[in-house]
Amino acid sequence: MSLTLHFHPLSSFCHKVLIALYENDTPFTPKIVNLQDEAERNALRKLWPVGKIPVLEDHPRDWSVSESSIIIEYLDQHYPGPTRFVPTDGELARQMRFRDRFFDFHIHLHMQKIVGDRLRPADKKDPHGVEDARTRMRVALDMVEQAMASKIWANGEVFTLADCAAAPSLFYADKVMPFATTHPNAAAYLKRLMQRPSYARALKEAEPYFQFFPKE
Repeated sequence: MSLTLHFHPLSSFCHKVLIALYENDTPFTPKIVNLQDEAERNALRKLWPVGKIPVLEDHPRDWSVSESSIIIEYLDQHYPGPTRFVPTDGELARQMRFRDRFFDFHIHLHMQKIVGDRLRPADKKDPHGVEDARTRMRVALDMVEQAMASKIWANGEVFTLADCAAAPSLFYADKVMPFATTHPNAAAYLKRLMQRPSYARALKEAEPYFQFFPKE
């Protein structure tokens, strides 16, 4: 196939790209990366020296694309389908990119801070940092709660890249700080995202790996 995705089914940022691929039934070869394996880490760094997933290889163009938002924009440009992830209207595109960045920076990264702390040895825990992450995530969830009171998707009536960002952000945020009772609009939005066939498929494929998600 033309495309190879280097990813892991449990990775939240990989979910974001899988949603985009599945939305348009874009053919690709999945390559699961075990970051605990030194050889696989080294192979990944040859594509992206930072050593993070996901990474998309476009073989006909001899090009590798990293960073989830950029990968989705790349797909939208070079492998478009019925779902267009970036609005053609410049103002709507700017709003969409803001919401994509909002979910990544103000929910996703704080969620990862909490998860990462669970993986630390007992003498390396950062309770202050975790509490700060929770506080910041609550503020962001308050903003989502207000915004989703009158919208179906993050950017309005149409599913976009911003929703690809929102789905794993909210899914895993709910795992570390359940918000169904405190933020019903955000919870209803998450339910719609999880029922979207593209994300339902990614979650189904991740099920065997959820046992490795760190508990408190």
